[in-house]
Amino acid sequence: MTFEQLIPAPNSARWVASTPGSLPLDQETVLRALPGTEGVARWLRATVGAATGLRLADAPEGEAGGGGERSVELRVDPGLAAEAYRLTVEEDTVRIEGGSAAGVFWGAQTFRQLLGPDAFRRAPLDPAAAWSVPRVAVEDAPRFRWRGMMLDVSRHFMPKDGVLRYLDLLAAHKLNVFHFHLTDDQGWRVEIKRHPRLTEVGSWRARSKWGHRFSPLWEERPHGGFYTQEDIREIVAYADSLHIAVVPEIEIPGHSQAAISAYPHLGNTDVVDTGSLTVWDTWGVNPNVLAPTEEVLRFYEGVFEEVLDLFPSTFIHVGGDECPKDQWKASATAQARIKELGVEGEDGLQSWFIRHFDQWLTARGRRLIGWDEILEGGLAEGATVSSWRGYRGGIAAARSGHDVIMCPEQHVYLDHRQDGGPDEPMPIGFVRTLEDVYRFEPVPAELTEEEAAHVIGTQANVWTEVMEHQGRVDYQVFPRLAAFSEVAWGTLPAPAERDFADFERRMGTHYARLDALGVDYRRPSGPLPYQQRPGVLGRPIEGPPPNV
Repeated sequence: MTFEQLIPAPNSARWVASTPGSLPLDQETVLRALPGTEGVARWLRATVGAATGLRLADAPEGEAGGGGERSVELRVDPGLAAEAYRLTVEEDTVRIEGGSAAGVFWGAQTFRQLLGPDAFRRAPLDPAAAWSVPRVAVEDAPRFRWRGMMLDVSRHFMPKDGVLRYLDLLAAHKLNVFHFHLTDDQGWRVEIKRHPRLTEVGSWRARSKWGHRFSPLWEERPHGGFYTQEDIREIVAYADSLHIAVVPEIEIPGHSQAAISAYPHLGNTDVVDTGSLTVWDTWGVNPNVLAPTEEVLRFYEGVFEEVLDLFPSTFIHVGGDECPKDQWKASATAQARIKELGVEGEDGLQSWFIRHFDQWLTARGRRLIGWDEILEGGLAEGATVSSWRGYRGGIAAARSGHDVIMCPEQHVYLDHRQDGGPDEPMPIGFVRTLEDVYRFEPVPAELTEEEAAHVIGTQANVWTEVMEHQGRVDYQVFPRLAAFSEVAWGTLPAPAERDFADFERRMGTHYARLDALGVDYRRPSGPLPYQQRPGVLGRPIEGPPPNV
């Protein structure tokens, strides 16, 4: 294994000597963790140690590298950028230095790749196997500070163990943000102690649409689940050990039927019999939205107080997308509110809703982030925008001085189908191949350098309407998340100039890593028989996606 198979590709990698060679590792190889790297050392022993059978015992006390034994040395170098790392395999030492513990951790992930695909297993295939690492020098740093994946657990719930597994998969690809989509019309997934019916009622639906919302098929069994506050704390702590920030999303004011079904007074009671609503069992844009009342604001302030206690993330996502205004137009309460506030119509009312929580979160040292519909009616002062409908919302936000996460659905929605063939399971949206994702560029060329600096990162989104279990999520996410990770990490040439052939060559080794990790990815040859869903209606869109 050499640096020529790494994903994401590093900024700089070379052989240490003119003649390629390797450093053998054995049971006498020690691990020297200098101050600030103790967590990375624990991770190395728990993962690489378990896969290889190497003990990686503590190095003897004394000066770094002074014992003469083979060693893996971890060190924080304040001279490097926080997430930058330098990995050097010398005569008897693997030295991993980072600008912070996070940088050291990303270097350790590269070290794991250099050991070969079997280093990604849970236990050694052969306890007597010999291990070695090539004598290389790698210097690397990420392009973006936000390199994320959003996972929707509202449409189909993923149990806690599956979430922890996905954090491992993100870390293996040097992604550092897990956007946790916890609430929607089809299920409320986080325990809120002061409002217990959110999970008692709101976390279960009686049945689920099978396929696209126009499909005639149903899965006639209850679906649901939620994370206790203890589960959330465990997920956040585990993510933190992997240097991943967990950004929770609590949807307001749209996508709220699950919450309204639990607490009918949250809805527009003067136009809808909210007491008859249940957790939604199909997909699409739901007309039942929150009422713009002080009572609703107080309710969600209580929700967010508990959310802030659970999630230390600076960013708190409030959704803000796909909020139909029909009920507000018909509601005397909403119309009176518009007059009272002096805002411009229903869009102004939504902006008022978002601005309230922007100020509320700012007062508590947090930052609001929402989908690009929060631009409608005026953008809240401190808001960051997740630009999903294309580039346009992100461009507008960046030009007005707001930070942006670029995640346009036409490019990095991983629920979109991977191929145009007839065997793709429940085909949704545009064809987005591995190569298409590899050629995605997060920063639009029309932005000035100053405006482009507001694009603080990029994110791939995974909506799970037609992903009924973990295997289906794997199929949609991989291998495309590997291509996305290289886009998010590296400074690549212009899309048309990127060397996809080289990436595809490196994927030959990466597929073996995914196999070792047990990832149920889409094979280059197409879906395996059990991955297909014959006869289940999707929503394929033909032709190339618009670049909007």
